[in-house]
Amino acid sequence: MPLPKRQKGESRAEFVQRCMADEVMQREFPDAAQRYAVCQQQADVRARGAITFVCEAGNVTLCAQAAEQGTDLLPRFTMLAYTGDAMIVEGWEYPVVVDLDGLSIPSQRRPVRFAHSAYSGVGHTERIAVENGRLIAEGVVSRDTPAAREIVTSSQRGFPWQVSIGASVLQSQFVPPDKTITVNGRSFNGPLYVARRAVLGEISFVDLGADDKTTAEIAASAACSEVNTMSAENHNNDESNVVAAHTDEPEVNNLRSEAAAEVKRINEIRSIFAGAHPELEERAIAEGWTPEKAALEKLRADRPKTPAVHARSDSVDGRVLEAACALAGRLANIEKHYDDRTLDVAARRFRQGIGLQELLLEAAWANGYQGRSFRDSREVLRCAFGQNLQAGFSSIDISGILSNVANKFLLDGFESVEATWRNIAAIRNVSDFKTVTSYRLIGKDKYELVAPGGELKHGTLGELAYTNKADTYGLILSIDRRDIINDDLGALTLVPRKLGRGAGLKINDVFWSTFMANTAFFTAANKNYLTGADTALSVESLSKAEVAFLNQTDPDGNPLGVMPSILLVPPDLSAPATVLYKSLEIRDTTASTKYPVANPHMGKFRVEVSRYLSNSNYTGYSTKAWYLLADPVDLAVIEVALLNGQEAPTIETAEADFNVLGIQMRGYHDFGVALQEPRGGIKVKGEA
Repeated sequence: MPLPKRQKGESRAEFVQRCMADEVMQREFPDAAQRYAVCQQQADVRARGAITFVCEAGNVTLCAQAAEQGTDLLPRFTMLAYTGDAMIVEGWEYPVVVDLDGLSIPSQRRPVRFAHSAYSGVGHTERIAVENGRLIAEGVVSRDTPAAREIVTSSQRGFPWQVSIGASVLQSQFVPPDKTITVNGRSFNGPLYVARRAVLGEISFVDLGADDKTTAEIAASAACSEVNTMSAENHNNDESNVVAAHTDEPEVNNLRSEAAAEVKRINEIRSIFAGAHPELEERAIAEGWTPEKAALEKLRADRPKTPAVHARSDSVDGRVLEAACALAGRLANIEKHYDDRTLDVAARRFRQGIGLQELLLEAAWANGYQGRSFRDSREVLRCAFGQNLQAGFSSIDISGILSNVANKFLLDGFESVEATWRNIAAIRNVSDFKTVTSYRLIGKDKYELVAPGGELKHGTLGELAYTNKADTYGLILSIDRRDIINDDLGALTLVPRKLGRGAGLKINDVFWSTFMANTAFFTAANKNYLTGADTALSVESLSKAEVAFLNQTDPDGNPLGVMPSILLVPPDLSAPATVLYKSLEIRDTTASTKYPVANPHMGKFRVEVSRYLSNSNYTGYSTKAWYLLADPVDLAVIEVALLNGQEAPTIETAEADFNVLGIQMRGYHDFGVALQEPRGGIKVKGEA
């Protein structure tokens, strides 16, 4: 399904509006929220582009049955499209793992291509599923194209095809070095990226994947079951199942009609060009031009051309200097932040990369500095920061440039630490640092029968009030004179990364210190604390916790009407929690002759893992305790208050104080954390 493309000169908002109204998008993405997310992501395709993941252990099985008398059976295929492992992806600094739990499959009928080219169609899928942490696809070679014929023919001759998936990333997470994360049922060591939310676009046959050991074969035979589809070293792999070919006559007739129309169009286009303008002819065929459009474009190409006048501007302004710093610091997805013209000027003007001295000199010159070198570093800094009173107006604000560049690397550092707190806490927007009070919507809110005359009775907010308030946390780091003399632009990226990482660590520290100091919050008296040897995480103990949650009542003794949805565990329980969430059945291997195999909790409670729960530096730590929580939108056990709703920290840059030679950067973050409603969760000790 070809997604709409952002047109030249079209603003992001205009494109998203047009994309949302597109008939094909409305049909493929009937859910408006999902369609909006895809449109938002597609708006950045020109800048960032949809990435292509090449699987490391993909296998393809294609089966082309011999045509029987009077019938044409289309070749079918099955493939292991993605194994769930880490991949080396072009444009990403570290390996990438696609979280299959967050992979959105818009429809079961996805295009299948050759080498991810929209002009080299092969067929389409009819079934896509995530099975045992892997992406499986089945479909049919339904296109009548040179690429489709090439794949089938070359496979019959023994060529080992491999598989690759094309997906658009909506949300990613960086896992820093020396850290471990569990994705797709297996553990990975950083540094790497995890694509937490992605949309599957297409699947492609490729001649070379990330793993040279993968193989694929296509066979034409009277019975597909006779085809050996794997290499000798993989004969015992259960992935070599082959799907028998079948099709229905109406679909074949439609394909024949489409193929005949396509052949007619191509012949007419070739007649129009008659060997002239071969590149234009190839483009007309590949892009599906009508013969009328092809004739018009040929007429334009035949016109005499006047000499072209080329003009370019290498003027340096604040945006160009920002882009040059980002290029030198190898900022990821740089096209998302700067337009093509700005990046082009920055690349031409600073071919060898901009240094910290050169950046400060450019700003100083714009503010009236007359020197040609960095010898008088104090005077350069004074002019760069606009302290030259004799200088006129300048468009270059070095403080703004440093802050903008630093902010981008600050966010990288902030997002590199654990963010489980976001998924279990309610977020509150506050406008100042005063204590704020909120009322939980449980009790005193049932509708009353309206008496004759239509008069409604007044309700109350109840007596369950909770408080929270934001505080400021911050730190100052400096780029000293030695960094400037050494012309170390890397300091401009390292310092804000450290400030961002420090902010992420601090909010985690405050959040989990508050959450885990809960001995007066989770208690037997509150009916939200379970203990005993039978509370170790299992089907039975999870059932017991669910019953305890559902049996909670509001202050009037009525059922809460809130369902548990989150299973929060320490790393030691990550694997068994994932088994409970994903497994269809759990077999008992004891000597008992009667045992159930159905897992009643499959897909019921989303698993969240935090390493802070088992860290001995925090009061209340445990490797065995776990929690069953409500969705924080429904009933939150803990709340994070953010000043003006700003989740990320703020960074500011300025010339250092008089007694310090250099540049100072300060980062600060305004937030507060407080426990809220005890009825929003159950704590389970996990041991006697």
